[in-house]
Formats: sequence, structure tokens, C-alpha cells
Amino acid sequence: MILEADGVTPASGGGDDSSRAVRVAVADDQALVRAGFCGIIAATAGLIVVGQAANGAEAVEIARSAGPDVMLMDVRMPVLDGIAATRQITAARESAAVRVIILTTFDLDEYVFGALRAGASGFLLKDTLPADLISAIRVVAAGEALLAPSVTRRLISEFARTPPLGGPGAAEQAGEIRSLPSAAAAGPVTGVLTDRECEVLSLVATGLSNSEIAEQLHISPATAKTHVAHLLTKLDARDRVQLVIIAYQAGLANVAPPGTGR
Repeated sequence: MILEADGVTPASGGGDDSSRAVRVAVADDQALVRAGFCGIIAATAGLIVVGQAANGAEAVEIARSAGPDVMLMDVRMPVLDGIAATRQITAARESAAVRVIILTTFDLDEYVFGALRAGASGFLLKDTLPADLISAIRVVAAGEALLAPSVTRRLISEFARTPPLGGPGAAEQAGEIRSLPSAAAAGPVTGVLTDRECEVLSLVATGLSNSEIAEQLHISPATAKTHVAHLLTKLDARDRVQLVIIAYQAGLANVAPPGTGR
């Protein structure tokens, strides 16, 4: 049964701004965990809980029916696990706009890579502090990817060990990576990007934030943000995770040497 968040409202101070609040859904098979996350979210101005799910199948249904901006998704759930649910949510037209944050107990590569390949916008450990949880929700809702530089390096290294699109194993890889942007699949992306945009793309692939990119290139944060927005549009990318993948496939990302990024 889908567990709707009846009675859960934004924190005081939201007032008439609730229509502009970030809509969040929580999927976890442990009722106490769900209640804890929902309580934190509901107590925060500008956020509202729109649904709860006890398994992956319910999460998929909530994504389609409630249309949350962000969904917190546990990995291990009955009926349908969190990664499979994420794949269905991001692949379906009616729920493709939902941004998924995967919740894990341990920082395990198999979960990180599986989640990102399924189309998740990032991941969080379950022992994350409440303030960091709220920040993560807002970051992902704003269209950013929740990836630390070390995770980004590991992501690139992982893709370096997998066949590029069009080579052996391409069908399997294409099935794992949710609809890679057409510009990347069609050929070199440099033909559609300016030199500066190529620079920015390569820095995004190292895990730098907009502010860090701005500092590196001696431009304003606003200009860096504009360049990233242009990259997302030109490359038809969902978020920074896909930009990292595109940068790797275009040869604009440096693969971390073995043993680094840990």
C-alpha cells in the first residue's frame, strides 16, 4: 500500500509559499526510518513531504502519481529494490523529472555506481546529519548532482573499465546507463561546444562545484553557472552525473590512477 503523508505539512513560516516548496517523497522499508526522514523534512521551511513508500514498487507509483521534485530512495527494499525503482522512475516519461537521492548504509562502490547508472542524482549515507540531508535535497532539487570529487574520480575510473558505447558489451552498458544524451552517442561533443565550454566540462568531470570552476578559470560564479547550464542544454544532459559520463566518452575527463580517490 502506498503510504501517503497525510497530515505532514511544511514547517511554520512556509505559509502561502507551500506551492513553491520542494516536494519530497521518502522510500524505505523501515517505518521508523521513514518517519524520521519525514519528520526532518516536514520541520523545514520550504520543504514538504508528498508521499511515503515501503518498497520500490510503491516508490515508482508515488513518483508517477505525486510528482515529487526529489525522492529519497533506500537501496535494499522488498518487491523492487531501490536501484531498479530508480531506473524505472528516471526512464518513464511521466516521472523522468523526479530526482532521486539514494540512501545507503555503507559507501559501497556497487551501490554508488549502480545508483548513478540507474539515473540517480546522487547518494547519501543514512547517518547523514539532518542539516546535510536538507542541504542535499535542496542541491539536487536545484538541478545539481550530489557527488563528491572522490566519488566522481571513482565513477570515471569505473567507466574506464567498461566498454565504450558501440564496442563489445555496448548493449549491456546502454541498458545500465539511462538514456545517455544523444549528442554524446552521436559522436564527439566538442563540435557543439565552445572552447570555454569544453574547459568547463572537463572541470565538471573532476567533481568541481560552480564556485570552484569559477576560481579555476578566473571567472565569476554566475558565469560558471551559465556555462554549466549551456552544457546541460546543448548535450541534452539531465544533470552533472551525465556530464561526467559525457566528458569521459568525449575524452575530456582524466581517469584517476588506481588507488586514488579512495
